[in-house]
Parts: sequence; structure tokens; C-alpha cells
Amino acid sequence: MISAFKDKKVLITGGAGFIGSNLAIRLVSEGAVVTIMDSLIPEYGGNLFNLASVKKDVWLNVSDVRDEFAMKALIKGQDFLFNLAGQTSHLDSMNNPFPDLEINSRSQLSILEACRKHNPDIRVVFASTRQVYGAPKDLPVDERHPISPVDVNGINKVAGESYHVLYNDVYGIKTSVLRLTNTYGPRMRIKDARQTFLGIWVNRLIQNEELLVYGDGKQIRDFNYVDDVVEALILSAISDNSLGKIFNLGAEDPMSLNDVAEIMTDCSSKGKGKWKNVPFPGELKKIDIGDYYADYRKIKSTLGWKPKVSLKEGLKKTVEYFEESFQHYCGDKQ
Repeated sequence: MISAFKDKKVLITGGAGFIGSNLAIRLVSEGAVVTIMDSLIPEYGGNLFNLASVKKDVWLNVSDVRDEFAMKALIKGQDFLFNLAGQTSHLDSMNNPFPDLEINSRSQLSILEACRKHNPDIRVVFASTRQVYGAPKDLPVDERHPISPVDVNGINKVAGESYHVLYNDVYGIKTSVLRLTNTYGPRMRIKDARQTFLGIWVNRLIQNEELLVYGDGKQIRDFNYVDDVVEALILSAISDNSLGKIFNLGAEDPMSLNDVAEIMTDCSSKGKGKWKNVPFPGELKKIDIGDYYADYRKIKSTLGWKPKVSLKEGLKKTVEYFEESFQHYCGDKQ
């Protein structure tokens, strides 16, 4: 079967980051002509090692989505845009809100304007976040749940989503939106918790340090292995049924953070690791959303997507990857 991406031109913003690099590797395997746009700003997760296996097969443009001139030039001639670049740290968005505003809101508008003026036939998939819902009023959370973000990042992501849907509906720019939950896997940021708390847990596990679980650890979360997220991105890009729609991602096996920590401590090659509950840092407690897990029936019924990798299997693969390549993410080689 010939891939829908065979010889197609694909632009990935944030393509040297966690999800973008995994997507790039998949698209190269399907014969796509892939251009990576990434600022490589250290705080935002770009890492050239993420692209090591395909470095001869992709074109890397080191530029920022806030650069309207670069965006205009890169958009031209592309068949697909996977719009993944973003500021992902919830705490950073509160401590320094203006970069989050520029990247997650204003830049999204300028990207869509570039599409409208210079490539109106492009297909766009925008990566959003479950953070737009805030603290859930009921579970599982479906797409009809009220939007009530608890931090600046969530507010700006709502704006980014809204721009994409608006440009689909008003200008015919073919867009779709995925609300990601806790994505994890190889190539994620592990030197700190800016991307996901699972990253710093992997870091501590490999260094034989205790995993720190905030609060009582009974908070429920759902998790998606990165390969499953890549599949959702691809299905959204190639299906007309996705146009103008917003979809939750989610998992069949939501569980407490204590249970996640217990599973992860069994993944170390050095023997069983340890974890403990610690008090919530005050600044994080203020923006914690409590329990969350998604109802993803909409994307399942519309696009046929469902996660395939269990949390236990995915965490084992993730820890194995970083045990082999730890220095490229937390050492001098990063």
C-alpha cells in the first residue's frame, strides 16, 4: 500500500522536539519530504540528537515560529503542516507569561495568515492540550466539557485552537486540533519537568534517585505513548472527516500517580527503584487540576484511532531508550 505521504512535502514546527522528532522519523519511513523548523531554544525541548537517525533525510531550518518572515518562506509549497511548536511548561507560563502568549497564541495567528496568503491548500494539524479544560467538573472529560484553564498556558492554547478552527470555517484552511494528554516516550525532555513530570521521573530513576510524587499521589491521569500520538496526528492529517474538528486523545488505563510510580520503579535495569510522596510545591498546587482522564470516543468513532501501547509497556520502552542515551539528554552531549 502506498503511503498518503509518499513524496509529499511536510513541515513540522518544533520538529526537533519530543513529538515532532518521532513524527519526522515516521514520515521519513513513509517517503515524505520532511522539513523541520525548530528554534532549538534550550528551554523548549529541541535536541538534535532526536533526529540522529534521520539527519540525512530531513531538512532542518533553525528558526522561530515567532519569525513571520521565516514562517512565510517555509509554508510555501508544503502539502502538510504539523504545528507542534509551543511553550509547554505550565509553571513557566505563570512566571513569565509573555513568551507563552507570543508562541502559543500570537504566532498561531501569524502561521495561519501565512497559510491563507501563501498556501491555502495546505493541511494543518495543531497540537493542543488537555490543560484547556482546567479542573474537570466530571469524568471522563469529553470535548463538550466547559473550557476553564487554570494557567496562562491553557488560556493561550485555547486561543491557538480557536484560530485554527476559525480559519477552517471562514477561509477554508484545512485544519484539525488534537488535545493531547500526558504524552511520554523516547526523545521526551527528561532534564526537568518542563514537558511532563514523567520526564524528571525517568531522570531520577536512571540516576538511582527516589521518584517524588506530589501530594497523596491519588490523582488520576491518563497517558499516551508517543507512537500512538504520532498515529493520531497522521490520521488527522489525511482524513477529511477531521477538518474543523477538535479531538481528545486519551487511554484505556488511567491510573493514580502512585500506581504509575510503582510501575516505573520496576522498569530500571538496576533493580527496583524507589518513590515517595512529598508535599506539593505551593506554586504548582495552585495550578494543579486534580483528577483527569479523557473520553476519546469522538476520535475513535471519526478516525478509527485508539491507543495500542499500554502504560506498562510504554514506560519500559521509554526507560530502556534513555538508559542507552542518557548523556544526550542530561549530559555534555545534549
